[in-house]
Amino acid sequence: RELHNLGARRNLGVRMRVGTFRLALFASSAAALRVGVPALEAPRAPPPQCVGYTAALLFDCDGVIVETEELHRRAYNAAFEQFGLQVNGEQVVWETHYYDKLQNTVGGGKPKMRWHFMETCGGQWPTCTLQDAGRAPATEEEGMALIDDLQDAKTEFYKKIVDEAAEPRPGVIELMDAAIATPGLAVGICSAATRGGFERVVNSIVGRERLAKLDVIIAGDDVTRKKPDPMIYNIAAQRLGLPNHQCVVIEDSLVGLRAAVGAGMKCLITYTPSTVAEDFYGEGAAAKVPNLGVGVTVETLFGQGLPLAEIAVACRDPK
Repeated sequence: RELHNLGARRNLGVRMRVGTFRLALFASSAAALRVGVPALEAPRAPPPQCVGYTAALLFDCDGVIVETEELHRRAYNAAFEQFGLQVNGEQVVWETHYYDKLQNTVGGGKPKMRWHFMETCGGQWPTCTLQDAGRAPATEEEGMALIDDLQDAKTEFYKKIVDEAAEPRPGVIELMDAAIATPGLAVGICSAATRGGFERVVNSIVGRERLAKLDVIIAGDDVTRKKPDPMIYNIAAQRLGLPNHQCVVIEDSLVGLRAAVGAGMKCLITYTPSTVAEDFYGEGAAAKVPNLGVGVTVETLFGQGLPLAEIAVACRDPK
């Protein structure tokens, strides 16, 4: 996998501005891409205090780097159609208004599907009319195995859709490049997406050269608890050797916001058409903007090496 291969190149120390510790951190970040969940959850000794990091800027992927939620919805429906998925004789289709609710309720693809069947469908597993001899799962284990298969199919559809339709959201690449060039500021991506779809997006939109300069990259497969649980952001801060309150997160949904707030991090929301109506300030967002191109810069988020008390003041929507 392309992101796994990036790990070896991190030892080259693409970003030299913090010296030898930066090289060590590249090795640590590379390990984060290769190891399983137990290693990610294991306690890690904090890095030496001489490290040049004083703060971190952490990006979500879907909805922040690229507006992918509609692409995900299309890919799920393509997978459901491939399996001939039905509940009570009706085809399983996630309409836009329902998916908007779903993405603001549950983080991660597999949890979304399980929530749909257990909550929306009243605990009823679907019948696969074109797979498994037209039968429905009889046990939780069979149901989760079906979800695994559906997720695999969805990921393949998603890759094709991304290649055809994905573009970066306004201002995100410019902000990422400026952050990478800022001494003392660590930069990372923390996505709830499974690695297969996540890799396709970041390799296509962010690019391998830019990815090699990042300090931490964590996908949904690397954590046992998905957003809105704060695990992914707690792990990122731990790997960077930073207190959580010295990290700023950029998210697009309530699920991501709750994860950031739960980790004790300031969160800037860059909302999308499907999340614009959510009460982000009521849920603890430090700022919200329609996109990062409205004037969000490193200087509007950080000052004297630390997150500002009030972020994006000049460009954020009124509180």
